[in-house]
Amino acid sequence: MTTDDISGMGPLVARLSRGGQRLRQADRNRPWVLDTAVVVLVFLMFCLPDLIHDGAGDGDGPRRFRLAFTHLPFAGMLALQAGLVLPLLWRRRRPLAAFGVIAAVFVLQWSLNAVLRADIALFIALYSLALHGRLKQLPWACATMAGAMVLVAVRVSAAMSVWDALFFLLSTTTAALALGLMVRIRRAQLAGLRERAARLEIERDQRSRLATATERTRVAREMHDIVGHNLSVIITLADAGAYATDLAPERGKEALQLIGDTGRQALGELRRVLGVLREPADGPSAGPELSPQPGMADIDALCAKVRAAGLEVVYRTSGDVDALDSGVQLTAYRIVQEALTNTLKHADADTRVHLAIIEADTRLTIRVQDTGPATPPGPHEEGHGLVGMRERAALYGGTVSAGPAGGGGWSVEAVLDLTPQGGVR
Repeated sequence: MTTDDISGMGPLVARLSRGGQRLRQADRNRPWVLDTAVVVLVFLMFCLPDLIHDGAGDGDGPRRFRLAFTHLPFAGMLALQAGLVLPLLWRRRRPLAAFGVIAAVFVLQWSLNAVLRADIALFIALYSLALHGRLKQLPWACATMAGAMVLVAVRVSAAMSVWDALFFLLSTTTAALALGLMVRIRRAQLAGLRERAARLEIERDQRSRLATATERTRVAREMHDIVGHNLSVIITLADAGAYATDLAPERGKEALQLIGDTGRQALGELRRVLGVLREPADGPSAGPELSPQPGMADIDALCAKVRAAGLEVVYRTSGDVDALDSGVQLTAYRIVQEALTNTLKHADADTRVHLAIIEADTRLTIRVQDTGPATPPGPHEEGHGLVGMRERAALYGGTVSAGPAGGGGWSVEAVLDLTPQGGVR
């Protein structure tokens, strides 16, 4: 087969497929049309020739074969044909009932020693039963067919061998049964494939929505940490600068410079977060400008910024915290940042903050305690700040507890699990 032949088959196959789909849709909308068409076709092909010849005795075939059967009157022949063909109208809706009626008429006809071309309806009914009926009904149908075929073989024994007749009749019965089962299995396979494709599409959409929700939560957490902390520092510096403008102009100028530095740092971090979300343009150089995520080494600068805002921060570490995984360092930095931000929001100007980060026994403990008022977090902070810290700690099998300290003030303590199976690496 040439390339042109193969390419020419594509549109033809596509048209046939679309035509088949339209026919199946039309059949689902009006199933009676196809059933009626089958009855009309069987009547034209198998009933009409017998009616025209007015019985089997006047038809074609060997004389010995014609004389062996009863010549039916026109009315009797028409009644038997109607009993054989009309039940095909409900062969798909009630396949067992249609098969039973046709089989009964078939047995009655051969008991009268009459032969009709419309007997083909029995094989059509068996095919429909195998395709549309219940599988547990098939053994009874096969037994009925076997008995009917034995009756036919006995009746035609005057014209041909009983065994030859049985072989032909049982082969035809087997073919009708096998064809119905084959189409049934094929339809079941196609239905299974369609169901699996629909299920995979639903699962793909669910995974996409879950990934989107996860990414949205992560970005919202990053934005809250960045914007919340830097805005708190800026607001505190602005208030302090406004107060110091009249008393110490140089302190007001220093506050404005710190506000500018903090704003630029926040803007850079926002650009980094938002730049990752954008689709990169053509070429690798068009992507966002990336910078390392903050870690333990950046906590000193974070404490210095909080000190510049007016709080006294005492920071100490224990263990090799600089050698921790970058993900653990980012989590620790964000927890410290959020805890200091909350202190900055609620504490007084003379508040003292004790910050300790301790790495020991495969655990990292972060403790932030201030000497300010034991103010519980409001609904907004509980919804974002503390929840965000707990979400970050949970990534490493950790916990976060926050509440009033024993000696006054507010305390936040986070414990992270550093074992490989307890965290995300």
